[in-house]
Amino acid sequence: MPYTPHKPPLAESSEDLRARIPGWGADADRADRPSVPRERFDPTFAGAHWEHPDRQPEKWPRERSVEHTRLPPVFGTTCPPAGLSGTVRKLAYARYSEGQAAHWLLLIAADRVDAVESALRSMLTLRPDNPITQTGVQAEVTHHGLRSRLRHDRADVKHHWMDPFIVGAPWALAVVLVVRTVRRVRRLA
Repeated sequence: MPYTPHKPPLAESSEDLRARIPGWGADADRADRPSVPRERFDPTFAGAHWEHPDRQPEKWPRERSVEHTRLPPVFGTTCPPAGLSGTVRKLAYARYSEGQAAHWLLLIAADRVDAVESALRSMLTLRPDNPITQTGVQAEVTHHGLRSRLRHDRADVKHHWMDPFIVGAPWALAVVLVVRTVRRVRRLA
C-alpha cells in the first residue's frame, strides 16, 4: 500500500469476520470444527501397528547405496539389472557413495549402455525398432513440426539445431560401422 496521509483501515475483528464469512475461523474454536467428535488426542499413539514394517522379500541381490546398511522395506523390482548396463549399475552402487560424482556418472553411463543394448537387441529380432517413426522424426513432417518448433514461446528453441544430430548420429554411426565391417570381412575373404 502506498504511503498516503490517510490512515489505512484496521483489520476486522474475529467476531466481525465470523459474522460476515460463514465458516471463518473454523480452526479457532474446537466446538466449530466438524471433525472434533471423531478426534482423539493420544500422544503415545503414532498410528502405526508395527515397530518395523514387514520387509519385502529380496529375490536377488539388489543394488543399494553404500551409505545404507539395508534396503528400505519396499523397493522396485520391475527392472532387475542385466547385461553390461546392470554390471555398471552394480559397480556404481558397490563402490561409490551417492555424494560422489562418479556414482551418478556411472549411472548415466549405464543408462546409455542400456539404450545401446536395447537397440542391438531390437536389431536382432524379427521386428526391429523403426528409427523414423519411433523417434518422432516422421511427426516433424506430418504434424506441423517445423511450425510448432519455431514458436518463440518455447523454452527449448536454442537447442533445436542439435536435435537431428542427437537423434540421427547414433544411427548414422551404426550404418558407418556396419559398412566398414562388411568391407573388412569382404577383404579378408
